[in-house]
Amino acid sequence: MSDNRQRFSNRVADYVQFRPNYPREIFEPLQTQHGFGSSSIVADIGAGTGIWSEQLLEHGATVYAIEPNAPMREASLQRSARYPNFQVLDGSAEATGLADQSVNWITAAQAFHWFEPNATRREWQRILRPEGWVALIWNQRSLDATPFLRQYEALLHQFGNDYSTVKHTNIDPQLISDFFGQQPACYTAQNAQYFDQAGLLGRAFSSSYTPTPEQPNYQALRQGLIDAWQAYQVAGKVAFLYTTTVYVGRFA
Repeated sequence: MSDNRQRFSNRVADYVQFRPNYPREIFEPLQTQHGFGSSSIVADIGAGTGIWSEQLLEHGATVYAIEPNAPMREASLQRSARYPNFQVLDGSAEATGLADQSVNWITAAQAFHWFEPNATRREWQRILRPEGWVALIWNQRSLDATPFLRQYEALLHQFGNDYSTVKHTNIDPQLISDFFGQQPACYTAQNAQYFDQAGLLGRAFSSSYTPTPEQPNYQALRQGLIDAWQAYQVAGKVAFLYTTTVYVGRFA
């Protein structure tokens, strides 16, 4: 667990610059079906560099960003320090440091697959107010929508360090239902990014499962990405296509 919390320490700059936001459309069901709004007090768990925290703040929520990685906490603070209703805390999903029943929303964006589910559930039940909501969010990259995306996925399997083990798609709907103790609501929206060659490299190496420059597969992956970009770019860009999925529910 402690190793997982340090995986992104040397990737923060790329993470800040090249990871996607979440489509604004996903806020509509949170607001209309679950009461999210300016009165919401949110524990954003595994907040990372604060991409999702900032979007919560833009909607007027009070946000406690819980993040165990110090460089990521600093990036999150730099991103959203202008908001008076924002606080960054050194904590984890399993030990947030928040008081009992102190929040009415808990969110985890692109993070739940790093958590230990049983300990996380106990902690979240402790800090969540009665009738509070939990939302788990992922930008799920399309694996085969285009020839480029198929090639990108093949390169990760060939040259990634532990891609098959840690990718978030290992979290299946049954595990999520077990976590809630019932079937949560599920909402989806489409999302996309478009990268030049430098952007593609930055996006790829923002992922903790890609090799760093001193590791053996780094140069092979880098060259493979350049070759893929050259083969499939259109007007100097390649597209990353995502389906953003949000699971929202209460603990049974």
